[in-house]
Amino acid sequence: MMYKDLYRMASEMVPRAYAPFSKFKVGAALLSADGQVFTGCNVENSSFGATICAERTAFVKAISEGTMEFEAIAIVSSEGEAWPCGICRQFMKEFCDGDFKIITGDDEDSLKVYTMDEILPEGFRL
Repeated sequence: MMYKDLYRMASEMVPRAYAPFSKFKVGAALLSADGQVFTGCNVENSSFGATICAERTAFVKAISEGTMEFEAIAIVSSEGEAWPCGICRQFMKEFCDGDFKIITGDDEDSLKVYTMDEILPEGFRL
């Protein structure tokens, strides 16, 4: 799968996001090692700590279906380029090696691709 395809799938999730408080809608598309794609969007909550990001939604869907090996994730927001928050970076590190790719950009023609090691240097697992 091409990164542009993954980015498009993430873009399709943005309108599904529930973000009445921040108005910052995010979509994600997670590519597994076996070629499956799991999508997600952010879901806010009146109890802000209960909010879940698009990236974690996609990972939880994949893991709950038995998929544990991943290659890349595309992340898109209602504002264009979006980056994983600190919690999401650590969450992804739990399941991904340093070569895992994070894809974002303002549109599919201006994609930026970074590795897990680049966005979370010195990440850890217990």
